[in-house]
Amino acid sequence: MRRALVCANWKMNGTVASVQAYLEALIPRVGENGPEVVVCPPFTLLPAALLVASGSRVAIGAQNCHWEAKGAVTGEVAAPMLAELGVTWTIVGHSERRQYFAETDASAAARALAAQRAGLSVIFCLGETLAQRDDGETLAVLERQSTSLGGLDPDRLAVAYEPVWAIGTGRNATPEQAQEAHAALRRRAGELFGQAAAGRLRILYGGSVKPENAAALLTQEDVDGALVGGASLDAEGFCAIIHAVPGSRPGT
Repeated sequence: MRRALVCANWKMNGTVASVQAYLEALIPRVGENGPEVVVCPPFTLLPAALLVASGSRVAIGAQNCHWEAKGAVTGEVAAPMLAELGVTWTIVGHSERRQYFAETDASAAARALAAQRAGLSVIFCLGETLAQRDDGETLAVLERQSTSLGGLDPDRLAVAYEPVWAIGTGRNATPEQAQEAHAALRRRAGELFGQAAAGRLRILYGGSVKPENAAALLTQEDVDGALVGGASLDAEGFCAIIHAVPGSRPGT
């Protein structure tokens, strides 16, 4: 059985006070038998988040890391630095990084490999643009992008399918579209890692996930959780998404 994973990506939002209040509201509502929960605030909020979440069922992740362990790379943060803080997850290859900062499949894979070498688990993002979907290229794009996963440890990896046309737009894939993409990614994972590892791999959906659509998405066979953007900034809304996972139970 795959334990569901729900991750909050705060993007460039939040303050020390807001992350403290958010986690104090969230932590008591994360049930022991529910999905694994990760919160990824901006780098500046990681120490405060880690302090509040210490000893809880909520893990703290970063939104990115560099592929070098140290060096003359101004403005970047190395995976060993994150691990030293106590961070346990990092996102790599997010569509916004690809769109605005020239991230590629190769550079995302390099970041992911560096993160795993430092002991972090990775949420690796991939997905097609609107033009590619309209041209019927979705599955071909996912096959090409997923080739970059081949050198990674599948047991410290989650893949997030985030159709680029659904990021921050209010649009989202239908449950059927999400299932089709996730099933294709699991078949591809079987080719890369073997069937047993592919069966364990958690594949998340990301793209305008909200409390209103979470249940329909999360009940699909190959949808193992969600990477939540804007809707994760509100603790109540994020809790509603967590509790939409089949079989999850609110905390006490």
